[in-house]
Order: sequence, then C-alpha cells, then structure tokens
Amino acid sequence: MSGNRKQRRPALILFVAVGAVGCLALGWWQWTRFEAVGGTGQNLGYAFQWPLFAAFLVYAYRRFVQLEDAEPADTADVPDTPAELREIPADILPARPSIAEDDDPDDLESLQISQYNQYLAELSARETDRSTT
Repeated sequence: MSGNRKQRRPALILFVAVGAVGCLALGWWQWTRFEAVGGTGQNLGYAFQWPLFAAFLVYAYRRFVQLEDAEPADTADVPDTPAELREIPADILPARPSIAEDDDPDDLESLQISQYNQYLAELSARETDRSTT
C-alpha cells in the first residue's frame, strides 16, 4: 500500500463519518416532523430513507477500501501490443452508398443530391483557414 493512500484515508473516514451522522440527523428530523400534528407519510418515508443513505455511505467506503487494497489483476492474458485491441475490422461498418451520375439521369432527387455535393465541394475548396482571424 502506498503512502498516498494512507494519507487520504483519514480524510475519507472523516467525510464518511460526517455524511453518515448528517444523514442520521436528517432521518431523526423527518421522524419528528412525522410525529408532529402536520406530519405525513412522506415524512415517515424520508425518516426511513435517510438512515439507508448513511448505511450506503459506510458500505461504499468499505468497498472502496477493499478495491483499493486488492492486488492488481494478472496481466498475463493481455496482449503485448495495445494497437491490436483498438483495431477496427474493415468489414464492421456498412459500405457507403454512392450516387453515380449515370445511375438514373431521370431521378430528380439523385440529381439534386449530386449538385448539392458538388456545391459543397466547391465551397470547401474555396474556404481558407479562418482560425487566425
């Protein structure tokens, strides 16, 4: 265990203790609100809910410490080259549809799309780098 982990533990313990005490205090406050003349079932629900939050804080801290103290997983089955893990096979993506001029000259939509793509290509060719202005 590294020294840095030990230095953080008192602060985390203090955080969990303050949080748990705060949750229990809110649960007590909701219980007193429930017992008051205007108390409702919602106050009773909150009175039971806040102690559960306190218990979860303690559980989460305990689990955090267990995971932090655990030995690192065995890396024998991990490949040596991480590039193999990130390589995307060529056939995983579908092929891009292409609209050729000679597909159907009578198709108005295909013609409009082709003209629009040509217009966008012209705009892109004329555009200069505007990041410096």
